[in-house]
Amino acid sequence: MRSRERVDAAFAHGEPDRTPIMEYVLVGPVAERILGRRFIDYATEPERWLVRARDLGFDAALRSYVVDRIDLAERLGHDLMYVCPNPVPGGTAYYDPVVIGSTSGSMEDPVEALKRRNGFVSKGLAVSRPPDRSLCVYRSLREEMDRRGLDLPILAPAYFHGIWSDTDLMETIVLDEAVAKEHFRLATERALRLIEAYLEIGIELIGIGGDFAGAQLIISPEAYRAFIVPEVRRLSTFIRDNGRRSVNATDGNLWSVIDDFLLGCGADGYLEIDMGAGMDLGLLKARYGMRITFLGNMDCGRVLSFSSPGEIAEITKNILDAGKGSGGHVFTASNAIMPTVPFVNYVAMVNAYRDYFGLSRFEANGGE
Repeated sequence: MRSRERVDAAFAHGEPDRTPIMEYVLVGPVAERILGRRFIDYATEPERWLVRARDLGFDAALRSYVVDRIDLAERLGHDLMYVCPNPVPGGTAYYDPVVIGSTSGSMEDPVEALKRRNGFVSKGLAVSRPPDRSLCVYRSLREEMDRRGLDLPILAPAYFHGIWSDTDLMETIVLDEAVAKEHFRLATERALRLIEAYLEIGIELIGIGGDFAGAQLIISPEAYRAFIVPEVRRLSTFIRDNGRRSVNATDGNLWSVIDDFLLGCGADGYLEIDMGAGMDLGLLKARYGMRITFLGNMDCGRVLSFSSPGEIAEITKNILDAGKGSGGHVFTASNAIMPTVPFVNYVAMVNAYRDYFGLSRFEANGGE
């Protein structure tokens, strides 16, 4: 199977020839060891990337980033790419589909702070299409894939419904239901404008939702059902009606709202499956495996950062075993591969995956 066929089979709950593999976010020393050169990922280091764009010119910097990303995918044998919109030089910020417009920790009344933010959005200052230039990366990726004879589906983010560090929003959920609901309604409108742009340029998979849990939910299950589920369902329905697939994403322990998150939100997939928070892929697959595609769930924090290569190899095998049967699984880490992950540990995971499917091993010097 080619990568696109493999990913399509996983989401259609067919039987791919092997579990598709991707990396959600791969940065820092691991990415540079694989490439054998310096690498700046604008999703995690936007300021440094904008300096590079200033020094090299926007087109050259973006071209370099695209080559780096596709080199990583090729060398690691990935079937799918997760890519954020690119920064745009010339402004104080860039279009960020994860955190744009969110603030917290102000000294003013939280309800008044959120009303002010809602007013800002509703006047059209933030409810708008993303700058066309912020989508250049997707067109450039397709051009480079075509040049190399690759065809990897792209997953792009529209994570507008997270509440992870937004204390003003969390307090307003308790204090003023109407203001909180307006926030989430406007978040949906912002997300839809980005999703419409993704659809126009052919993005196949769209991430929705956003972080709302850690070791436990950071809002009540009742609040999650009342405020977030209906809005995320609007997005998944829109995406499905336009012939694409949605992936609901958050870290954390979701068992108290798992039916709402997986079925109530109506998404096709679940990303950021947090092993460290108690999310068991085998149990998830047994309960929801014919309806949901699971993307994960190697623990990037404790396991990849601190376990031995042998332990990592065994856990990789266990995850692949848990995800087998009727498609429905894409192998990746639960979140970003950050500098805490030793290169030897990352290679242990990659080679355990390759051994499982009888593929040639990845050599630690970056070759194969």
